[in-house]
Amino acid sequence: MHRGKIMKVLAINGSPKMDAGNTARILNPFLDGMREEGADVALFYTRKLRIGPCNGDMNCWFKNPGRCGQNDDMQMLYPKFEDADVIVWATPVYFSGVTGPLKNLMDRQLPLHVPGTTPKKRQKVVLVASCGAWEIGAFDPVLVQMKAIYSRPDSEFVAALLRPGAEAMRYMPEGAMDDVINAARDAGRELVRTGRISESLLKTVSRPLMSEEEYLKAGEKAFEEARKSA
Repeated sequence: MHRGKIMKVLAINGSPKMDAGNTARILNPFLDGMREEGADVALFYTRKLRIGPCNGDMNCWFKNPGRCGQNDDMQMLYPKFEDADVIVWATPVYFSGVTGPLKNLMDRQLPLHVPGTTPKKRQKVVLVASCGAWEIGAFDPVLVQMKAIYSRPDSEFVAALLRPGAEAMRYMPEGAMDDVINAARDAGRELVRTGRISESLLKTVSRPLMSEEEYLKAGEKAFEEARKSA
């Protein structure tokens, strides 16, 4: 895709559990695949960042175009957003959307999109999301949101790596979901090579790991254990 040029990737993990969460179990091999193809990948965690919500005064558009007046970690991230060829948003879906801290960060992108300015490049955007719900339709609201945000001339929403029934990953015997992890890694490689991710890889990432009945029984057991230990 970028002959003679190293692809720059900015990834933001919005899970409060960071690398211990289900989202990271798909995100990390995906990013590893991109690194294996030579991409320069920078990964940040919202839990480690000090980022306030957008205050909505719009000074970044009218009074000081392109500049946010808040002095927090967004000042460090702004140039990374501008330089990125690919932006990867990673989030668990708890209540029909991205996590709160991740949405704060997304809102703070306003200074990068001042009306009338010419974008430096057309960035590709990927979503990596996990959800405890069995139905893949649980991701519909966040997909609508992502497609709405990244329907501008300066961006392209390329694909979503979705992992429904994510808690099942914790109960799988060793090796039973190697195809899912390998598909996530191959998706990263493919994105760097071609700028796209094949539908077959996306389907493998999302494939059922057990029957719905087995999943619900495992969930009931986990809930009961958590209740007793609380």
